[in-house]
Amino acid sequence: MTRIATICLALFTTVLFSQNTYIQCGKLIDTKKGKVYNNKTIIVSKDRIVEIKNGHVTSTAGGDTTIDLTEATVMPGFIDLHVHIEGEFNPQKYLNAFTLNEADLAFNSLKYANITLMSGFTTVRDLGGSGVNISLRNAIEKGKVVGPRIFTAGKSIGTTGGHADPTNGRKKSLQGDPGPREGVINSVDDAKKAVRQRYKDGSDNIKITATGGVMSIAKNGQNPQFTLEEIKSICDTAKDYGMIIAAHAHGDEGIRRAIIGGVTTIEHGTLMSESSMELMKQYGTYYVPTITAGKEVAEKAKIPGYYDELVVPKALAIGPKIQSTFKKAYAKGVKIAFGSDAGVFPHGNNAKEFRYMNEVGMPVMECLQSATVTNASILGYAEELGQISPGFIADIVATNDDPTDNVSTLENVIFVMKNGIVYKN
Repeated sequence: MTRIATICLALFTTVLFSQNTYIQCGKLIDTKKGKVYNNKTIIVSKDRIVEIKNGHVTSTAGGDTTIDLTEATVMPGFIDLHVHIEGEFNPQKYLNAFTLNEADLAFNSLKYANITLMSGFTTVRDLGGSGVNISLRNAIEKGKVVGPRIFTAGKSIGTTGGHADPTNGRKKSLQGDPGPREGVINSVDDAKKAVRQRYKDGSDNIKITATGGVMSIAKNGQNPQFTLEEIKSICDTAKDYGMIIAAHAHGDEGIRRAIIGGVTTIEHGTLMSESSMELMKQYGTYYVPTITAGKEVAEKAKIPGYYDELVVPKALAIGPKIQSTFKKAYAKGVKIAFGSDAGVFPHGNNAKEFRYMNEVGMPVMECLQSATVTNASILGYAEELGQISPGFIADIVATNDDPTDNVSTLENVIFVMKNGIVYKN
């Protein structure tokens, strides 16, 4: 009886472990080494890459699946470090704050999550929403809905009247006095409480609005909005909880304070001076340019009524400058991390950022590395994400062309696998 049971167990184990996926690649991009290889086969078991073989290998084991991408270029799933997954900007955005319930936001976000994944972005860092972003992350993790892996900041942290104050632009009777619970601070102690509240809410990371912003209903889009002491308090507290810190920042003084205060990434960085670029290099701070968002708001600002009258001059003045700032920062050797600010523009267009980065001098391979190995390292997943290598999570995408020859092909992903599951083929 024992012998029979042993045989049955052996047969079951053979079947179980033979259910692998063989992905035959025309070209394979090694983002760690920055090289492109021809004719490889990736073997995936469950949610992990287990082996990479030379040539186009077909399994003879029953239950295995072979995927033919012999005419395509295969690479790791992309990581976007700056999205707003709950929504998309439109002329009704300001009104929606008074008409949409959390359930409405949640149902809308399902579409945005799906299209993001189908565009090849298997992981995103969400940098501010209502809290629905936390629930969406949980639902995706549990397999209830389809979307990218999400690391979320929950609600952004700002100051009274600042870019992340949710009551900006409201009449006085609707403004109230939001505090740390709502992500609004006015002191060092408030700063600590706001971070701890984000942790309590379930946020993965912290986002602060170190300067004014383009899209908020406020006149100034670039003034510093935190004291250095407040930023240090946020960063020190966040690091105690193992959280990285992103700083929205357009104006140079706010950028400088954010760098010295200890943030992980500077978002936008539009009016960054050369001295601040040197400071970023000194502190090891990463720059997330979001060029696509800059171009989008500059174009939309030309449409009468699309933005509030306070937003229009900021969009026209700030938006067009991001790409040129990025060019200078890259040339100076500032560390670059990929982030698009999708949500300011339609989700699914995230990959335009590759083209805009490449236009001003960043080689395509380096653009890809910024969206894979670099971003994985920032998130603390350098040994699991961002590479096609044995032991790594099977997040794999493919394009028709080799992006190092045609960067625009990244805007048309033809294959998506996340966690070993094929979502697009």
